[in-house]
Amino acid sequence: MNERGRVAIVTGSATGVGAATARMLAERGWNVVINYTKSEAEARETEASCRALGADTLLCQADVANDADCRRMVAETMAKWGRIDALVNNAGTTKFVDHANLEGLSAEDFLRIYAVNVVGVFQMTRAVAPHMKAAGRGAIVNVSSIAGVMGIGSSIAYVASKGALNTMTLALARVLGPEVRVNTVCPGFIEGRWLRQGLGDAGYEAAKAAQERSAALRRVATPEDIAEAIVWLIEGARHITGEILLVDGGAHLSGAPLLAR
Repeated sequence: MNERGRVAIVTGSATGVGAATARMLAERGWNVVINYTKSEAEARETEASCRALGADTLLCQADVANDADCRRMVAETMAKWGRIDALVNNAGTTKFVDHANLEGLSAEDFLRIYAVNVVGVFQMTRAVAPHMKAAGRGAIVNVSSIAGVMGIGSSIAYVASKGALNTMTLALARVLGPEVRVNTVCPGFIEGRWLRQGLGDAGYEAAKAAQERSAALRRVATPEDIAEAIVWLIEGARHITGEILLVDGGAHLSGAPLLAR
């Protein structure tokens, strides 16, 4: 996959890991779909930075929890470029609730979180799969979390959704091969507004310090760290599919109940 003009859809790419991934792909000669649900201003900033790096872009407001939106985003991509080489399922949501607070989550919370984190990934994958199959190749990378491996994270509903995403990755890799590879990255703590907004400034700084003390690499990830792993799985991992890759600085080795993305 070394020719120019390749096309990637990156969901949830207005900010954070999604924006970093879109920029990194643009820098490497990819054309990119910038997707957002509500953060239009930030999405336009990401689009502008990708264009400055030489990429052609498509800005698409769409909620991945809505199947019609997923199919429309794919249709618009095909209409513009006639190809989809990669899909990064990065869009995600959560509700910050202490795990011990079992009354803090409702069935509606679970359904909303699953609608984006699990069903949205499935719907986007289903929408792109025929085009990738017809082209004879494609790469899909799902952005999960060590929450789905270690049972830690912003809430039990989030943990459960990421565990489901990890196992769904295995099933999709089986049925979409040999043309399409499907892999997942599992970040731990990532610098940025996702955790800062959820934890508040004091909670964020405390969690960050705990990660830096106990993780094997003694640092927290930047969005670019995660984007680098995603881009490698797209471009460089030609013989890898169905893989769940932990990108957490070795936080899982400590056994400490650290917060995840």
